[in-house]
Amino acid sequence: MQRSLKSVLWLFRHPGKQQPLGRLRAFATSSGCPSFAAESPPSPPAGVRLREYQEECIQSVLSYLNRGHKRLGISLATGSGKTVIFTQLIDRLLPPNESATQTLILVHRRELAEQAARHCLHAYPSKSVEVEMGSSHASGAADITVASVQSITSNDRIMKFDPRRFKLVLVDEAHHIVAPGYMKVLSHFRLLNSSERSLQAPALVGVSATFSRFDGLRLGAAIDHIVYHKDYVDMIGEKWLSDVIFTTVQSNVDVSKVKKGTTGDFRPGELSKVFNTEETNTKIVQSWLAKAGERKSTIVFCVDVAHVLNLSNTFRKHGIDARYVTGETQKADRSERLEGFKQGDFPVLVNCGVFTEGTDIPNIDCVLLARPTRSRNLLVQMIGRGMRLHPGKENCHVIDMVASLEAGIVTTPTLFGLDPTEIINTANTKDLKELRELKEEESRAQEENSTGLASPHSHLHPDELLFVDYDSVFDLIEDTSGDRHIRAVSPLAWVQVAPEKYVLSPQSGESLTIEKTESGDHYTVSERRKVPQEYWPRPSEPAYARPRIITTTKGFEDAIHAADTYATRTFKRIFIATNQNWRKRPATEMQITFLNRFRDGSDLLTTDTITKGKAADMITKIKNGARGRFGKIKTQKRRIAREKLNEGKVEALKRRERVAVGPLVD
Repeated sequence: MQRSLKSVLWLFRHPGKQQPLGRLRAFATSSGCPSFAAESPPSPPAGVRLREYQEECIQSVLSYLNRGHKRLGISLATGSGKTVIFTQLIDRLLPPNESATQTLILVHRRELAEQAARHCLHAYPSKSVEVEMGSSHASGAADITVASVQSITSNDRIMKFDPRRFKLVLVDEAHHIVAPGYMKVLSHFRLLNSSERSLQAPALVGVSATFSRFDGLRLGAAIDHIVYHKDYVDMIGEKWLSDVIFTTVQSNVDVSKVKKGTTGDFRPGELSKVFNTEETNTKIVQSWLAKAGERKSTIVFCVDVAHVLNLSNTFRKHGIDARYVTGETQKADRSERLEGFKQGDFPVLVNCGVFTEGTDIPNIDCVLLARPTRSRNLLVQMIGRGMRLHPGKENCHVIDMVASLEAGIVTTPTLFGLDPTEIINTANTKDLKELRELKEEESRAQEENSTGLASPHSHLHPDELLFVDYDSVFDLIEDTSGDRHIRAVSPLAWVQVAPEKYVLSPQSGESLTIEKTESGDHYTVSERRKVPQEYWPRPSEPAYARPRIITTTKGFEDAIHAADTYATRTFKRIFIATNQNWRKRPATEMQITFLNRFRDGSDLLTTDTITKGKAADMITKIKNGARGRFGKIKTQKRRIAREKLNEGKVEALKRRERVAVGPLVD
């Protein structure tokens, strides 16, 4: 029969006797280190039925401990029964010697301490269970001690716990484990100094749904191996967790100027100023009414207490019975409201940071993220509140009020490797995985075709790079890579003005053009001529007739030969051949003046820095659309840069948050 927390409080004052060691014994391994494995494959206590993955997880822990590893991590999704696993692990792990039989469970919140104590009392009714938290002081001799990290590290309270008498230290929400308080406890239990670990230290097992830290502190300082991992997407697919559907709503709140706090996330006070407005709160409530108004149990995550109060009032103005819990709520009121929410007495519970970790409210069928965050851990913790299975619950609807991407926020799309700005309208996990695959296909296609130069499938320029960066129009017109290719075939001064387009310009202003057709299988040679002055009313402004096609050929070299033949018959060779002496002379003042209009004022051309032929080629490019082409390339570059930035952010997030079974590096 499960005992209440009052029973736990009684137990700290009346610790029970230690259990006999008749059924436990240590084994020696080939390395000489004590083994934590049992004589036969361990099994759960009578009456306890573990899920298949829970048993796999425990066996993995025991296997690593048997090989001499001391500091292990378990990565499991919220709602997977982490507390069940580590409480069941207590009796499955054999002590290294007859005196080392005790277990310490380390937590950082009151709710987690109460939850762990209840689980231990239920699983081990004959063991002594004590709590070290606040005004409750454990004796240090109980079979199982549940301690808050804040309490055990205050004053000298930790000194009553003899490390030599402990076989196991369990850490819940272990992504906090490298914080100073935890490190102080690990040091006391000889789990930091590598020379002390093998024989004198207990085993360390940390459990978390988000085995990463936003502030960049390496978990490898405390944990050596992740020995088991199962994320929420896997568990939804295997029906161990409730399915989740997602909707993102663009809030249009600019959080780009909100400063970061010590954890790397937004400073709550500053974030509240821009997010806690009547307009935004109204939009949040309206979004909930439109998408989840029929949901029975919605939990809302806000920025701070002021935001909680204002948003709760906004819900009530719209006729919704919304109640709230904050860190300032009296314990009796808090318990009453939480129990009423669990019983379905009201549909909306608003909070800020109270229910992000260790909260077991399985009836939650909607999570409203009424605040942006830069922490994927926090995002997963908030979403995880709605993932537990519950009778009559088909799924959990997550509504994410996203803000501006520039601030580096993470949103529900980023959990699936999508662009954080992706707007989602009621998609489930399967839909999002398919959307990610589609985006990856589109990204690959864009990378193959999004250049400002030749197609990667073009046979014209096998040595031309697919991506070329131009920082100015001048960089573009100065690029001669395309010119060199055609001039290897032709003796004339052809200039590449665009992908698959080349122009030959005699000084008269007339020109020939070689260009690939839209169908892509032919090339045209066309001529542009001036309109005679007698047919043009404004002689001072030259006009040109519509281009006239000279010929169409199938091969590029055939087009060059045809164009060259026509050009040598039509234009004076001195103006079109590349071997003419004038091309090697200094550029004219007129040419320099024209080109310097496109230069930075601190980097102007002079007649000594460029030849007349080079200047003529560059002017040809400008007169044939280089500025427009550069504008398009610049737009493409900005788009590609944004995509790369977003991809980089997503990949950085995924790298930072990725959990894999194996060793961690300090």
